[in-house]
Amino acid sequence: MLELEIILPALLNGIATGAVYALVAMGLTLIYGVLHIVNFAHGSLLMLALYGVYFLYTLAGIDPYLALPILVPTMFALGYALQRTVIATASHGREENVLLVTLGLSIIIDNLALYFWSGDTRTINPSYAFETVDLGVAFIAVPKVVSFVGALLVTALLWLLIERTDLGKAIRALARERRGAELVGIDVQHTFAMSFGLGVACVGAAACLLLPSYYAHPGVGESFVIIAFTIVVLGGMGSFLGALLGGLIIGVTESLGGLFLGENLGRIGIFVIFIAILLFRPTGLFGQRA
Repeated sequence: MLELEIILPALLNGIATGAVYALVAMGLTLIYGVLHIVNFAHGSLLMLALYGVYFLYTLAGIDPYLALPILVPTMFALGYALQRTVIATASHGREENVLLVTLGLSIIIDNLALYFWSGDTRTINPSYAFETVDLGVAFIAVPKVVSFVGALLVTALLWLLIERTDLGKAIRALARERRGAELVGIDVQHTFAMSFGLGVACVGAAACLLLPSYYAHPGVGESFVIIAFTIVVLGGMGSFLGALLGGLIIGVTESLGGLFLGENLGRIGIFVIFIAILLFRPTGLFGQRA
């Protein structure tokens, strides 16, 4: 029987990791909520963002957290450009084609990363990487604390943008009724691209928060996109609140699973939750029936 002194740090680490998972999933659920597609390239774009943070640190000496104002707009611009020039053009307006296009993008991006950067794992070691914070009940690594707070702040900013700005109103209108949005003068293609760009910007922010305690590798996006899909299904497709709660649940499940079952089997709980949601509540925690 594990003692409370061991369980509490694992629980706190799971919550901190879950907040970053939620940020990645929010980008995915935003894209689904507006474009009604599943972006298979989401994990590959996160991988690109991780490499971006890595090279900014190693080549320019920019701390990962200070890279946020650089990487987030860059990833937004990349997402916007991909939607306008590649996805919208190649899909010819058909949702099933978009799935194939994003899957093809994922394969291309992953293989280009493997070609240019090899299969070596890249890590960084900032001065605070192994520092801890005493929370009274347990010690937790500084990067975990920063990633948790940062993920919540970015999530709050994204929520404010969607709920309180004209762009957010256009996004919500388009997500609810495309034809009606066109009739009231909303630029549909621009709003699609803005939504895709915001979703990709989320992975840019997540990469800045992740890398001090994580790594960059051409295949790293695969595991993240599976977790993100699970969170989106768990929380309810298109639900921001569901993505946040789902991310925290998955983070804690993974952390405690690793503690009790070992690192190799630690993620089995995630797939158990995924199957249970599909069987007993296909709409997720906050999803609505079509």
